[in-house]
Amino acid sequence: MAEMTYAQALNAALRAEMQRDPNVVLLGEDVGVHGGVFTVSKGLLDEFGPERVRDTPISEAAFIGLATGAAMTGLRPVVEIMYMDFMLVAADSVVNQAAKMRYMTGGQVQVPLVLRTQQGGGRGNAAQHSQSLDALWAHVPGLKVVLPATPYDAKGLLRSAIRENNPVMFIEHKLLYFTTGDVPDGEYLLPIGKAEVKREGTDVTIVGISRSVLHALQAAEQLAQEGISAEVIDPRTIRPMDFETILKSVQKTHRLVLVHEAVQFGSILGEIAATIQERAFDFLDAPIMRVGGADSPVAYSQPLEQAQLPNADTIIAAVKNLM
Repeated sequence: MAEMTYAQALNAALRAEMQRDPNVVLLGEDVGVHGGVFTVSKGLLDEFGPERVRDTPISEAAFIGLATGAAMTGLRPVVEIMYMDFMLVAADSVVNQAAKMRYMTGGQVQVPLVLRTQQGGGRGNAAQHSQSLDALWAHVPGLKVVLPATPYDAKGLLRSAIRENNPVMFIEHKLLYFTTGDVPDGEYLLPIGKAEVKREGTDVTIVGISRSVLHALQAAEQLAQEGISAEVIDPRTIRPMDFETILKSVQKTHRLVLVHEAVQFGSILGEIAATIQERAFDFLDAPIMRVGGADSPVAYSQPLEQAQLPNADTIIAAVKNLM
């Protein structure tokens, strides 16, 4: 084990997969000379050269389209999109080409494409650089959507995503890059579509998405001091979603709180809530509670931004309301 930051774990995954498979290539704005705006690709240009680590023009539509075609014809591109918000200008390539091509060709064409990007608020980056749009992509059949919350998960899931023969939206969070955790030195892969119980409990289940997992764990620690035992689950992947792990927990705790900083209306939390209500209604002793972001563009003012986003205190308030 080595202690790494989240960004270092991603870098280690990219380096290992590029060493393992010469068809893995990296594309994106500033991924080469500058090593990525969040340092995730630092040092890779020196090791693998400009043929495999390519700085692109500022045209997401162009280089995501290029990468989609490259994936169809034998390469395994990993594309870095600097901010999730910029993905929208290339939505046609993602939604109408990459996600559908394997289905439309009856499996004759595979699209082993990883779209790495980051989302979320908390850094004062304002409305056009802080959105959490994961539910948009999870709505598209053919895409896999991964949101690791820890360095360990980030490394293991990115290596699995690069080996996946379907397009993967690999979504990070801008405030996770410098969090730290223990990461194995050797090769390990984590399955896409498998949740993890981050903390066991008996009184309430808290499901967190991305950075909200850390808030949920903080809330669970504080609740324990008041005699409330909270189980914390990280789905890690929202498409496919591991509902079985959540169902098993709810059957034990009988209460469910869902947390994500995305705008609550239309977020993935609604899909989880609907599924658990359909499949575990008789186990619930209280309504399912959602703790989401405010129904507003993300503010530039940091005090306003902090008021818009869920945190440990808002999670604790929701749990106490259920209890």
